[in-house]
Amino acid sequence: MNTARAAARVRAKDRVNPLQAAAALALALILALAAATLARAQETIVKAHGFAEFGTLKYPQGFARFDYVNPDAPKGGELAISAVGTFDSMNPFTRKGRAGALSSDQFESLLVESYDEPGAYYGLIAESLEYPESQDWVVFNLRPEARFSDGTPVTADDVVFSHNILLDQGLKSYAEAVRKRIPKAEALGPHRVKFHFSPDFPRRSMITQVGGTPVFSKAWFEADPDNRRLDEPRLDPGIGSGPYVLESVDVNQRIAYRRNPDYWGAELNVNVGRHNYDRIRVEYFGDAIAAMEGFKAGVYTLRAENNSKSWATAYDFAAVDNGQVIKAEIPDGNVPAASGFVMNLLKPAFQDIRVREALQLGFNFEWTNESLQYGLFRHRSSFWQDSPLAAQGLPEGREKEVLAALGDQIDPSLLTSEPVMAHSSKADRPGDRKNLRRSMKLLDEAGWMVGGDGLRRNAKGEVLKLEFLVDSPIIGRIVQPYITNLRSMGVDAVLNRVDYAQYTSRRREKEFDMISHAYPMSLEPSTGLYQYFGSEAHEYSVFNPAGLADPAIDTLIGNIVNAKTQEELRANARALDRVLRAKRFVVPTWYLDVNWIAYWDMYGRPENLPPYNSGFLDLWWADAERAAALKAAGALR
Repeated sequence: MNTARAAARVRAKDRVNPLQAAAALALALILALAAATLARAQETIVKAHGFAEFGTLKYPQGFARFDYVNPDAPKGGELAISAVGTFDSMNPFTRKGRAGALSSDQFESLLVESYDEPGAYYGLIAESLEYPESQDWVVFNLRPEARFSDGTPVTADDVVFSHNILLDQGLKSYAEAVRKRIPKAEALGPHRVKFHFSPDFPRRSMITQVGGTPVFSKAWFEADPDNRRLDEPRLDPGIGSGPYVLESVDVNQRIAYRRNPDYWGAELNVNVGRHNYDRIRVEYFGDAIAAMEGFKAGVYTLRAENNSKSWATAYDFAAVDNGQVIKAEIPDGNVPAASGFVMNLLKPAFQDIRVREALQLGFNFEWTNESLQYGLFRHRSSFWQDSPLAAQGLPEGREKEVLAALGDQIDPSLLTSEPVMAHSSKADRPGDRKNLRRSMKLLDEAGWMVGGDGLRRNAKGEVLKLEFLVDSPIIGRIVQPYITNLRSMGVDAVLNRVDYAQYTSRRREKEFDMISHAYPMSLEPSTGLYQYFGSEAHEYSVFNPAGLADPAIDTLIGNIVNAKTQEELRANARALDRVLRAKRFVVPTWYLDVNWIAYWDMYGRPENLPPYNSGFLDLWWADAERAAALKAAGALR
């Protein structure tokens, strides 16, 4: 008995006391938290005049100006440009309606991008910023002299208000994404604001994202909160801090902006040689043909051309022949926008990749380019065309490792095959017979069989229908032969041109089968990829018209945003490019590596324009003598 009691006492000593265990665990957590806090406290805090996502900034602290500007550019005169369509709001952030051209330019941000180095930003409203190496947060120190156009100071409270109102009343897809990634913005003082970033999301580009937030006047909105909302259309744009303010607006006719003579930032180094016009006028036209005629008549004076037919044939008037109008092709160093005909993957018929490939094969780029676009374009395949981020050949090295890590989330053939390329076609007829035969075989395999009426139906008897929604006669002209090819394949395809307001509404609500769309891409892609291709908000995001949602794509986007080096970013971007192309949700169309700009010979421009912006809005200037000569000759109105 004594032995048994002794053994029991030994066993009791070995038992863990629950209260002691809980206390030990709590202590361990406290110590771990304290260690993490100490580690963060010991992090190096970077203090800088700008921010580069990779590498170092080109321009040092206290730089005088950007290299690409003309510091002696004269101020004065007018830039007159055009817009096609309609508008019903001067609030560019509304969830409804269509905003007027350049209406967002009145609102400045904390940082401004450089035009000659990708992924580099310098202080505008903010004179400096501070952040830890982990980039868990960032503090912006605002310039005390920053002012809104009514003369009131721009403060940290205005920045916090702007962040919050964009979350509460901004575009839903934007708000949902940002709310999770940037949980808090706080004013640390009148001119000091801090953004906190969630540890659950990549933080590489969070600083540039918040640095690009437009800054609104809190006082202006709160003076009439019922009528001054960010999500509602209104003709009163509010007040910003930018160099131009609204002068006049005539709905669907014209918009005029005038330079603010009291603009607070005129002497900043990032503004030297910029914002040279006294006035910027936008003339509205009902269609592209009318807009071209307006340019020829001198109603407006600079035209950024986007129509190959116009560029090839419409500039045959006397003012071009005698040198009064200049046609310029300015090199464009940006990644071409990933343009194409986008399928709405929320539609059941597009769920089968064989259907999507068949629809791709129905488009004949070579014939379209030669017959309708004067051979001026090149066929796009990659989402990062002609850049180091474009997938090429077989995957190898880091790119192959990235793809292999996705496991069964991707088709294993991606590891052993070249990326999907835009198919070639013969240019002698709108429909390439070889490609059309292949497309019809794919549709047969997908279960869409041709009936006696020539239309394809599935096993349920449903017709394979496709409505291509457009709002432009230019696009309609290009799309119509494609529609004819689809109909020859047995697809009940129709082209539906609607007015601009209806198009905007239907696109926003994803009430379409296919549209023409261009995804803006960059050399240093980041969180914007979530909005273009991410699963989050894919059902309603206006930036993801395809409604694309795929876990492998989400993973690759996360890798890109988390990249610590440029090579890591590029390897993941090449992998993403390969996966996106394999999804076949876009019929790739065309691209250019130059900007087409025609202008009446009354403008000057810097000798060395930057590679990433043609600069006609803010780097060029009006030449008063040449403008006067044109008016004296009766060339301009």
